[in-house]
Amino acid sequence: MNTIDVKLSTQSYQIRIGTGLIEQAGVLLRQSGLMGEKAVIITDTTVGGLYSKRLQEGLDSGGCKSTVLEVPEGEGQKSLESAGKLYHELTRQYVDRTTPILALGGGVIGDLAGFVAATYMRGVPLVQVPTTVLAQGDSSIGGKVAINNGNIKNIIGTFYHPRITISDVSTLRTLSNRIVIDGLSEVIKHSIILDGRLFTFLEQNIDNVMNFNMDVLENIISRSARIKAGIVEKDELDLGIRNILNFGHTVGHAVESASNMKVWHGEAVAIGMIAEARISNKLNILPGIDLKRIQSLVEKAGLPVVIPSLDMASLVNIMKHDKKRALGKLKMALPKSIGEAVIVDNVDLELIKEVLKRNEKP
Repeated sequence: MNTIDVKLSTQSYQIRIGTGLIEQAGVLLRQSGLMGEKAVIITDTTVGGLYSKRLQEGLDSGGCKSTVLEVPEGEGQKSLESAGKLYHELTRQYVDRTTPILALGGGVIGDLAGFVAATYMRGVPLVQVPTTVLAQGDSSIGGKVAINNGNIKNIIGTFYHPRITISDVSTLRTLSNRIVIDGLSEVIKHSIILDGRLFTFLEQNIDNVMNFNMDVLENIISRSARIKAGIVEKDELDLGIRNILNFGHTVGHAVESASNMKVWHGEAVAIGMIAEARISNKLNILPGIDLKRIQSLVEKAGLPVVIPSLDMASLVNIMKHDKKRALGKLKMALPKSIGEAVIVDNVDLELIKEVLKRNEKP
């Protein structure tokens, strides 16, 4: 089992990564000072059917009774309506400020349950139990919790860190190839911006990842999580260096939103990484040889590299709502080389439009 200590100014917590950790949930919560008489598990109908019973048994072995609240699967659940329903159920279950909420699932559940935990009774303890590559290696770390509004992704949210994150890599065995591939996007992103050796390891082991080699999966998830945690420690509120984690996301979020969430998050980020790497190359920041390596790895991972048939005006309009926009220009995290990124705060929208047009699906 790998243990990553996340040391923040407000609180510190641990990320535990290994196999069979769901069954140890009661022990892990007790070690974190969270074990009470009851807990609430928020999950979706698919993940709940696979793992909620195992998690309940793990909690029960530590003397904690739990209730499971399920929502339908999908990005559409990240809404005020879904949050409202969960608030109602928490009230009905007499949940108080000491009752931990366990977010069992992927990025959608992590965001939704995290947002609910942060806002119910002004905050109840949160435990992240991520079950996808994307969530274990990225989205469950950093404290960003949010819901969507209209077609704008993560527009309503806050920072709220878990008391512990429990990443059981054995849950990855039940994922479809598309979900695994989708999650690899964020791992690849971390390697591009901060760890060239991880990038090379991914180039050499992408087949082992796709064949569900547990040792390789635990390796890349632990390294990805450590990268994310290290950045979060330095910039908890995303005011400086943490901006480099947005590589691929300016374009990616626009693709995701313009497709009405039909393009999944990791897929959209992959498209965004290629587009933004090309922008970096156009600005003479990223060498062409590194651009080719990035595109090659993204393609080998089975991720998309071109924008699907979407309305270009809608894409650009969504980017105009980006939180990092000012005076007709966008702040973007761009790769300088494989393993290093820089923040460029004056990327012209016209250059972005030019690259996007060349990056469209023929």
